[in-house]
Amino acid sequence: MALPGFCRDCLCEADDAPRCRHCGSPRLARHAELEQLHIAHIDCDAFYAAVEKRDDPKLRDVPVIVGGGKRGVVSTACYLARVNGVRSAMPMFKALALCPDAVVVKPNMAKYVVVGRQIRERMLALTPLVEPLSIDEAFLDLAGTERLHGESPARALARLARSIESEIGVTISIGLAPNKFLAKIASELDKPRGFAVIGAAEAVDFLASRSVATIWGVGKATQERLAREGFRLIADLQAADEATLARRFGNEGLRLWRLARGIDSRPVNPERETKSVSTETTFDVDISDFRALEQELYRLTRKLSDRLKAGNYAGRTVTLKLKTADFKLITRARSLEDPTRLAHRIFEHARELLAKETDGRRFRLIGVGVSELADPTLADPADLVDARATKRGLAELATDSLRARFGKEIIDRGIALDAPRRRGAEQPHRNVPDAAAQEAAESTTSRTPPSAAPRRR
Repeated sequence: MALPGFCRDCLCEADDAPRCRHCGSPRLARHAELEQLHIAHIDCDAFYAAVEKRDDPKLRDVPVIVGGGKRGVVSTACYLARVNGVRSAMPMFKALALCPDAVVVKPNMAKYVVVGRQIRERMLALTPLVEPLSIDEAFLDLAGTERLHGESPARALARLARSIESEIGVTISIGLAPNKFLAKIASELDKPRGFAVIGAAEAVDFLASRSVATIWGVGKATQERLAREGFRLIADLQAADEATLARRFGNEGLRLWRLARGIDSRPVNPERETKSVSTETTFDVDISDFRALEQELYRLTRKLSDRLKAGNYAGRTVTLKLKTADFKLITRARSLEDPTRLAHRIFEHARELLAKETDGRRFRLIGVGVSELADPTLADPADLVDARATKRGLAELATDSLRARFGKEIIDRGIALDAPRRRGAEQPHRNVPDAAAQEAAESTTSRTPPSAAPRRR
């Protein structure tokens, strides 16, 4: 007896033939539990690269890498580049050595966000239970939507994939399963343009031969620890009883016992909370000079503040991230009394953390972020002791209005105006400025709006 199935291209019923009898497509979805499952994970295929190929036909048949300069890392690689071994987060120099014919495209996040929102809107048309994981992936729960759409969740998802490909111009892969853990694994099985199903009845056998690294949350360190205890495959975890894993690994052991058996009770949460907001940059040339690092840090805090305000976030912990020339990662954090989303407050605290690390070492990357996110209505209260701090906050909000009206370059602080012309260019080493020099350097400076008369020379 043929398994329940349909053609993913024409959505007609499929029997046991290798191709659709209506359109001839080999892209058939068949599974014993196909019409009962309703938890899905959707992941766009090489998303950034797919958008670039869509917008530039010359890139369609060539390997494309989206990422920074030679000192940066790969954000996304198309599948032609992946055949040569290029992977996300790989250093750009290594990626180009593996695929010297690749075309490197600088990321255009504003464009990707627009496309991501278009895809998200189509997901929400299927179900309100959409849990975003990133700009290009999400979990969906389609339970109870059969009467609304007149078809099973599986068929509605296949229809969604067709519409995204034809109307937006990028492709997605879908994993369908009884829970989020299995759905996420399934979405990786048949990329690109995939549609894979893992049913409840097959979960234990399906997982047994896979590495423990398949389990979400098991990184390199945890994998090594499990290996030392004799757990290399998920089958090893399946063979252990719950009490043994709990005794060895505590609550993590209980989680591993459940997931090794395909048990995951987490609901799809449309209100998934953002835990932190951050931004970073990799220099073209290593930098040791404090002033050059400080100027780049200011640029990043301004960008971070814009994101916090746009997303209606505020945070209590400021984190500075640095990476040395020999790839050593340094993170330093400071907790504030009140949450903030103001650029000048984030910059002041991050700058103090930076000053303690600027000791002649050369850095290839700098980043800044905020975490411990809080209600934005509690952010940046008026300072009854320091009236200047309150005025600076009000001044920043006023400059935000000007920047929104006339462009981001219309007004800025002095530290931004004397930044080096070439980002990453090393400047002569100088000591950290004293308080008086810092106050003068950071005074707010306005530029003439486009509609105003030109400056006198």
